[in-house]
Amino acid sequence: MTQSPIPNPQSPIPFPTYLAAKTTVDDRALNRHVWESLRASLPKADAPLRVLEIGGGIGTMLERVMAWGLFDGRTGPIHYTILDADPVNTATAQARLGAADLPVNLAIVTADALGYANQVENQGRFDLLIAHAFLDLLDLPTALPRLVGLLRPGGLIYATINFDGMTLFEPTLDPILDQQIEDLYHASMDARVTDGKPSGDSRTGRHLFGHLRIARVDVLAAGSSDWVVHAMPNGSYPAEEATFLRAILGFFAESLGDHPALDGGQLRDWLQKRHDQIDRGELVYIAHQLDFLGGRAMSKE
Repeated sequence: MTQSPIPNPQSPIPFPTYLAAKTTVDDRALNRHVWESLRASLPKADAPLRVLEIGGGIGTMLERVMAWGLFDGRTGPIHYTILDADPVNTATAQARLGAADLPVNLAIVTADALGYANQVENQGRFDLLIAHAFLDLLDLPTALPRLVGLLRPGGLIYATINFDGMTLFEPTLDPILDQQIEDLYHASMDARVTDGKPSGDSRTGRHLFGHLRIARVDVLAAGSSDWVVHAMPNGSYPAEEATFLRAILGFFAESLGDHPALDGGQLRDWLQKRHDQIDRGELVYIAHQLDFLGGRAMSKE
């Protein structure tokens, strides 16, 4: 008998809401050594700066870039393009950023990153490519060289929150079942197919060292950017991080709800218990990730 899909025990969380909720999680996670290396590697302050952010979502990275002063002291014009394939995301970004007084020339574009990279007029156009929590959604052996082609020789790629094969939930519910669910979730990333093509890697972080080298990108800096989410002493999670946790559990429900290796009742019960842990301020969530700063080789040879 066919099992019915396993629902998220909570109401589904819209993706833009998840992106907003994880802002403070990312703020803590981003590797400061890699960030400072990016700041130090930007072109001279009076030169024009052309930035493309792929998979830019709802614009939270640009908000962070401004709040953290990445462009402070620059006197040359800054052109910043946010690119995302989801029109809901780009509409949300426009609503968040459209009325803001930003010291950049901002363009928000709804387009597929690889399709955009294939357009001749975009190749070699940008000084900085930002990919935040995005590269682990792609088949990097084929996608990365095309994305790097968007950069001028010597241009920079700042690739952050690249998942690297470790997910942890505490406290333990059932050691065997916990491990099975985590392993199957990672395997679902490796098996993911979008538009008939591979589109994921649960160990993207470590594999990026090799992928960048093959794409003729020098690794200028790298470091861990783990998500670590836990409640405060008063039992509440910071900002909107309880919503972030519920969204993560929703991804597990979506990915594994009809998995043949799992009993539907077991997974449903496991998810409900994890949501109950959030209610009590008990759930701890850790995901291992890596940040990179790379520089495209000056020569195209």
